[in-house]
Amino acid sequence: MKIAVLPGDGIGTEIVAEAVKVLDVLELKFEMESALVGGAAYEAHGHPLPEATLKLAKESDAVLFGAVGDWKYDKLDRPLRPEQAILGLRKNLGLFANFRPAICYEQLVDASSLKPELIAGLDILIIRELTGDIYFGQPRGRRTAVDGHFPGAEEAFDTMRYSRPEVERIARVAFEAARKRSKRVTSVDKANVLETFQFWKDIVTEVGKEYPDVELDHMYVDNAAMQLVKAPKKFDVVVTGNMFGDILSDEAAMLTGSIGMLPSASLNSSNQGLYEPSHGSAPDIAGKGVANPLATILSAAMMLRFSLNQPEAADRIESAVKDVLASGLRTGDIWSEGTKRVGTREMGDAVVAAITKKTITG
Repeated sequence: MKIAVLPGDGIGTEIVAEAVKVLDVLELKFEMESALVGGAAYEAHGHPLPEATLKLAKESDAVLFGAVGDWKYDKLDRPLRPEQAILGLRKNLGLFANFRPAICYEQLVDASSLKPELIAGLDILIIRELTGDIYFGQPRGRRTAVDGHFPGAEEAFDTMRYSRPEVERIARVAFEAARKRSKRVTSVDKANVLETFQFWKDIVTEVGKEYPDVELDHMYVDNAAMQLVKAPKKFDVVVTGNMFGDILSDEAAMLTGSIGMLPSASLNSSNQGLYEPSHGSAPDIAGKGVANPLATILSAAMMLRFSLNQPEAADRIESAVKDVLASGLRTGDIWSEGTKRVGTREMGDAVVAAITKKTITG
């Protein structure tokens, strides 16, 4: 088994270091090789996704990814911005299914901005289609308008589009996932306005007939955004397109207390995957040793489960995280009165200690 380790920018290097430390203590037989990506790669090689980094990712069973981006790169031409690295990896590896679990740990109920009774026991899985929609649709660009409200004015445009196979495959991923959970799927669309999402809704409905044991309902994206904060425990598996999934999964992250707790997995049809925290590079706190590494550590657990066929090792990491939270340790984003504030390294060390204890006593 081979893991490509791509720390990236900002806090990426700090949080990935803690995840690697956790993987090392498991003493499993896999190879880890690091490479530059994002702004760091641009500085060294003039491109956010150098050929050598892409080659390593393609040759690996899984990619452990930190975060990319920094405000200082915002004026670069778009193809050279750090964020293009993650889009390039998704496209070149065919990573079409993004899994974003939003779980509210018992110990973090008070860290959420919602009332405890709304989020206690919360366990939502958002499945986001990752390679289509407006992020990749063509044509796109800028031009002089020939019609519309202001003919002759400069305008920008992007294209939202989905093909039948794209919708069918992500729908099947969602239904299969639901079969292992509570057998409920909510498909989120905007079919009342967008032809693309009427198409989406029709196809998801067709695929749903192949899964008579799974309950399917449809919800407009604006209502879904409202229901996530009004009655989040009504959801189990949520499947939606690239843009809506991007927004809703970040909203769901805050139900758990902090986006610093939200891992993610992006898989292709061969279960090769890219694993990353759902948050960004946070350049404002980079180098201060205060970032929460738990989302990255939990992403490593997802990597062990989905791509490396090591479910028992994944369980050990997830159990260790729960034990650390139960002990009262908190990074600043999840700290509350009566708990102990620790830094990035201390939190990683605590997870390692919890895993080691289980190894000794188990």
